[in-house]
Amino acid sequence: MLLLAPLTALLAVAFGAPALMLASYTQIFMVSLGGFVIAYFPLFLLGAVFGRLMEASGAAHIIAQGIAAALGERRAMLAVVLACAVLTYGGVSLFVVAFAVYPIAQALFRRADIPRRLMPATIALGAFTFTMTALPGTPAIQNAIPMPYFGTTPFAAPGLGLIAAAVMLMLGLWWLHWRSAQARARGEGFATGEEAQLPADGSAPAAKTTTPSRLELFNALLPVAVVIALNYLLSVHVLPGLDTRYLAEARFGATSIEALRGIWAVLAALTAAICLLVALWWSRLPQLRQLLDEGASASALPLLNTASQVGYGAVIASLAGFTLIRDAVLNIYPDNPLISMSIAINVLAGITGSASGGMSIALQTLGSTWLQMGEAAGLSPQLLHRVTAVATGGLDTLPHNGAVITLLGICRLTHRQSYLDIAMVAIVPAVAALAVIVALGSLFGSF
Repeated sequence: MLLLAPLTALLAVAFGAPALMLASYTQIFMVSLGGFVIAYFPLFLLGAVFGRLMEASGAAHIIAQGIAAALGERRAMLAVVLACAVLTYGGVSLFVVAFAVYPIAQALFRRADIPRRLMPATIALGAFTFTMTALPGTPAIQNAIPMPYFGTTPFAAPGLGLIAAAVMLMLGLWWLHWRSAQARARGEGFATGEEAQLPADGSAPAAKTTTPSRLELFNALLPVAVVIALNYLLSVHVLPGLDTRYLAEARFGATSIEALRGIWAVLAALTAAICLLVALWWSRLPQLRQLLDEGASASALPLLNTASQVGYGAVIASLAGFTLIRDAVLNIYPDNPLISMSIAINVLAGITGSASGGMSIALQTLGSTWLQMGEAAGLSPQLLHRVTAVATGGLDTLPHNGAVITLLGICRLTHRQSYLDIAMVAIVPAVAALAVIVALGSLFGSF
């Protein structure tokens, strides 16, 4: 992405105005890339550090074990989905979640005799869908990116967010249980069928699931709870009540607390959770300096990949031909920007294979226009925020998505074996949930 984004952007410029290639790179691509880094680097940094510490301390694994032990092997798929959901809703990176939950999922699936090929879809439902885009308050970057554009908080349109989450969860679980029942009727289980064969690399069997003590589970869940609770208190109650008139000064960007409170709340919540996590699990973090360094380093590539996609979008938006694309998108249903938003963001997320990248390009090029159209149509910014976030979680989960490729690698399965089920729990329910909240939002507004 770091190579292809600027090259393809400059190729597009070369077709129309080759003399502007260098200016487009230094004055448009790099400026937009830098703007994204300035706005969101702290979120990527703190999120990656928090996830690394949750992994290294064993807290993520303990949460997954606790949920799996509470629900048991009869509800193996639900246990895996909820374990992933709790961790990702608490701010743990979906990549960390996949690594932490996989061995527990493998043990549960083996004991419940569920085909291994359904494991990636089960993890994806809990980590890639409703906790990433729909649940109000999630610190996921997909829920944070719309905030500066619409002046909203992570808890925008909570009622619609909960409805969208319920649609995704119910449809996804229905599909997983239906596929499991189909496999059972054919006599296919964990250790049967081509899809279930372990690779010939001597891979060790999955670890046994154990029940953590109440104190361990409490200490593991507390930092996650702090992220959610502090995020809400700061964004809704504390920050809006502070005297922040100084933000109108030029040295602070001539902005307001309405544009910043969402990001400030997430930053403060993650920082507090990291400090608490270190205090609670100090004995399990002997190499703290190294872990902090690893977490910080892990944030750089995802940040720059997404920022490069934003720079690409800015260059494309500067071309004369983009006017045709923009007008086509905005004229899909001019009286209701929710529909054009939903289509444009889904398409861009699918093309880039990235929810955050597709959303960023769409908002960079059309965000202010959609906000104006929404105000003219009487639609609240909170509604625009939630529709944007949910829309980005639809077509992003196409086969070339980085998270899909990583998840299949962790589970040691292929696209041919497991991608259909991933698509059916991550794309179809997300698109259905989007249609539901667009309809409800158009009829009843934000709630």
